[in-house]
Amino acid sequence: MNIRSRSRRLIQHVRQASQGVGALAVCAALLACHAGAVRGDNGPQPEEFAASRRFASSSFTAADAATPFSFRYGGKENAWASWDRTSSRREVDEARDEQKIVWRDQATGLEVRCVAITYKDFPVVEWTVSLEHTGTANTPLIENLLGLDAFFKAAAPGPCAVHGIKGDFCTADSYEPFRLELASGATKEFAPPGSGKSSDGADGWPYHNLQFGGGGAIIAIGWPGQWASRFTCQDDGVRAQAGQQLTRFSLRPGEKVRTPLIAVLFWQGDDVVRSQNLWRRWYRSHVLPKTNGMPQGPIKQIQVGGGSTEEVEQFVVAEIKPDVCWRDAGGSNTWYPSTEGPYGPGGTTTNPEFTAMGWLNTGTWEIDREKYPQGFRPFSDWCRAHGMQFLLWFEPERVGSPMSWLATMRREWLLPGTNTTVGDIFDLGNPAARTWLIDHLDRMIKTEGIDWYREDMNGGGPLPAWRNHDGPDRQGITENLYVQGHLQLWDELRRRNPGLRIDSCASGGRRNDLETMRRAVPLLRSDFQFPDTQPGVVEGNQCHTHALSSWLPFQGSGCYVYDPYAFRSFYLPSFGMGGLSAGNTPFQQQAYRECGQIAPAMLSGDYYPLTPYSLAADVWIAWQFDRPDTGDGCVQAFRRPDAASPTLTVRLRGLDESRSYRVDDFDRPVDRPGSIAKPSEEARTGHQLMTEGITIELERRGSAVLRYVAILSEE
Repeated sequence: MNIRSRSRRLIQHVRQASQGVGALAVCAALLACHAGAVRGDNGPQPEEFAASRRFASSSFTAADAATPFSFRYGGKENAWASWDRTSSRREVDEARDEQKIVWRDQATGLEVRCVAITYKDFPVVEWTVSLEHTGTANTPLIENLLGLDAFFKAAAPGPCAVHGIKGDFCTADSYEPFRLELASGATKEFAPPGSGKSSDGADGWPYHNLQFGGGGAIIAIGWPGQWASRFTCQDDGVRAQAGQQLTRFSLRPGEKVRTPLIAVLFWQGDDVVRSQNLWRRWYRSHVLPKTNGMPQGPIKQIQVGGGSTEEVEQFVVAEIKPDVCWRDAGGSNTWYPSTEGPYGPGGTTTNPEFTAMGWLNTGTWEIDREKYPQGFRPFSDWCRAHGMQFLLWFEPERVGSPMSWLATMRREWLLPGTNTTVGDIFDLGNPAARTWLIDHLDRMIKTEGIDWYREDMNGGGPLPAWRNHDGPDRQGITENLYVQGHLQLWDELRRRNPGLRIDSCASGGRRNDLETMRRAVPLLRSDFQFPDTQPGVVEGNQCHTHALSSWLPFQGSGCYVYDPYAFRSFYLPSFGMGGLSAGNTPFQQQAYRECGQIAPAMLSGDYYPLTPYSLAADVWIAWQFDRPDTGDGCVQAFRRPDAASPTLTVRLRGLDESRSYRVDDFDRPVDRPGSIAKPSEEARTGHQLMTEGITIELERRGSAVLRYVAILSEE
């Protein structure tokens, strides 16, 4: 069988290495074959449920449970072990049981409450611990409050390793994956780089996959602030610790603090890719936000000004109908007053990077009526009437202009900034400030018809302002109250506006911890998307998809390069491009159409990297998304500019060996109604596709998008 296109041939058979596939293709095929050339089951197994239940019982249920958290109270470790203890249990729903344990110190009035959830459809346990002071005098010192402090015992001898990825820092190697093997007695620590942004920096990804003899545990940290984790390998397992990075405070009467949310998924065997797909399935079921009972699906977005509908109508006429019309900060054309302040033309900043950034002059969250006399309501109503939604950008935490309303009228609500925060920080831990902000944003959401609330957080992060506000016996208290307030802000906005969706942004993808992802989705996974100022942006985004897809089923980006090799590198569940022009319209039509075909599988399918991760220009990179429930999926492959081999053989994973599949090539002419690709001339069995594979031939800087569908028996 031979399928030709302008740039390549797709040959659905395997060539042996001696026939010229090349070392890279052989390496990729071996990688794809590992632990799954035959159909594998990514669903939870009985022994994994047994492991999660043993952990839940030993940690929460048993009367002598060894709690998986810790702190020092008045200089004493595990002080609560001798306090009065009560517990209760209830069924939350058909998939979750809740265990609530309360310890109370009669002497000081401190109450410790642990709420743990055990999942019945996945081998997952999660919990949060809160400390509330019910006494009349300040508590003794609380130190080193860890939401996770537990030992995970290995089921069999074997190496100890930590699998993960880097956080985002707006470069090509954001999200670069790693496997760190630890010798017995060795320790590895992780934390964001002093920013207070929860998925920031090389060591700042708040999700870890621990592998030890016989299996492992994926650990997720839910804390939109400055967390830290520590893993110590021992002969028979791993000690894992995680919590807010700095906690050394005394509580005042009525105060309440909490730990990060901790979630642990238990897995068995040695297939790390399978463990990540088990994670993806749990994430889609229990993390991905739901609006009106429905989980977030794929979206197509365009950038708009929010005044005239003409630009949107141009897309619709071009048969590109967006789901979301996105009004961002706007650069020099902001929707809020931004002409007064230190940034932008005529500003006082001495940082040349900020002289053209008037949008940094935040702090007056009102619509500029000179630009929008009627506000956004006419535009947003038009969008909804035509089946689209309206998104508006905000950055309420950073008050960039000292001449703004907040800086002049509510100075007591602000935490003084530093030379890295780019302004003062709005104190979300202040109840009066938070109440005002909730009411103000809620009013704007209702009056302006906002369907998506996009929240950004720029500058170096709020951590310096948090810590500067704390006294010697109050270290970490400002951050803790702030993080609680931030989550309350989002929860209350969603409660008051049940149809509201939230987009999480923090100078790109730097605040995407578990608590945040329960409430929001990242329409923009990184600010690394601009080819004019960021070399390597295309290959960098290929690598972002290759690595981040193991962790976040929903992610998004924007593409401003208009050739297939480039724009296919940005296909994601959330996808957008720049403005239409006569030159780029055909490419935008192709990109939105193709992405719409594969985005459902990228979001709801299992994920398999088909080649190793690499930023090198002389390699191929490829991946697969598979939906076993619907019998379809997709493959993307890219031959980098300097890759010597013209072919790459990939063996697919996760298919049903006995079923037949039709493989469609997106570069074939359209000849089937409802499809953008021509079917292949013959069907292949799942066994053939997983053992013999598919060989793809491309020119340099070429790309392939394949979509496969299981053929029904009656066909």
